[in-house]
Amino acid sequence: MWIDTHCHLDAHEFAGEESAVAGRAAQLGVSWIVIPAIARANFGTVAALAGSTSNCAYALGIHPIYVPQADEDDLAALRAAIPAALRDPRFVAIGEIGLDFFIPELNKNPLREKQEHFFSEQLKIARDFGLPVLLHVRRSQDVILKYLRRIDVPGGVAHAFNGSFQQAQAFIGLGLKLGFGGAMTFPRALQIRRLASELPQDAIVLETDAPDISPVWLHPARNSPEQLPRIGEVLAGLRGISIDATAQFTSDNARVALPRLGLI
Repeated sequence: MWIDTHCHLDAHEFAGEESAVAGRAAQLGVSWIVIPAIARANFGTVAALAGSTSNCAYALGIHPIYVPQADEDDLAALRAAIPAALRDPRFVAIGEIGLDFFIPELNKNPLREKQEHFFSEQLKIARDFGLPVLLHVRRSQDVILKYLRRIDVPGGVAHAFNGSFQQAQAFIGLGLKLGFGGAMTFPRALQIRRLASELPQDAIVLETDAPDISPVWLHPARNSPEQLPRIGEVLAGLRGISIDATAQFTSDNARVALPRLGLI
């Protein structure tokens, strides 16, 4: 049993194949696929997809790359959507939210300030409703940590983690799990592989970020939640433990990070 804690199954790359892809993943042992929203426009899409697919759940949030096109009404719409979403057992988190300082224009004001404002406001929504977060953390670890220290949220996942050991320990200390996926499968990804092999077992969850971050055996083709078991095998090898034990502990950690997932 595996849990994909971050998969954009609603992306156009999967158009018309969503249920088939999720079904094939289920046959391979992927018991849950968490689909984060990226903008107000796909809140309904991810909820409907989760509702129509037996092994999918979803999160609602505004992705930092979509912040330039967003406005205050979108934040208000997100907050207004949460009470109804909480009545849906497939709704598990606020996400995908965070900061992206890798893209040059997003790291310059006024867009950097706007990113930080949207991130802060979405953390407040998560705090106010007692929900975990799915975090986009790209070259922004320390600033993300600054906001997490100010606005107390009940855990979640720092997805596609690629920081230092010190930063990893800081996220763990704040109750976050760290997401590992396709990047970990590349032999030259020395830092990510070291983190995956040496961090405490209870800090790690698995993800695909499909259709992105394809594992080494697929790159640069479309990634898929069907690849999660094989990605899990790589993690098992790095840690020197069995595949079954890896599936168990990463799934247990996912349910800790996303408690509503364990209630479905």
